Amino acid sequence: MRLSEFRRAIDDEFGLAYGGVVMRDLVIPELGQRTPEAALAAGVPARDVWLAVCAATDVPRSRWYGAGLPAPKPAS
Repeated sequence: MRLSEFRRAIDDEFGLAYGGVVMRDLVIPELGQRTPEAALAAGVPARDVWLAVCAATDVPRSRWYGAGLPAPKPAS
């Protein structure tokens, strides 16, 4: 998962306003007692951070994978 896909997934799942709160304020034990923002800054892969956020916030498993991917391009 690229960082841009991660950010899109956060925005899609939590909205622009609450997504920022999740990134800055949610301390997740699985990320070494860090926030998602701090974990990314420490080099934790975006996919690992995304999955930890999903688990910590009870995102339904059906939305854990593939979130944040751009919409497919229309067929020519």
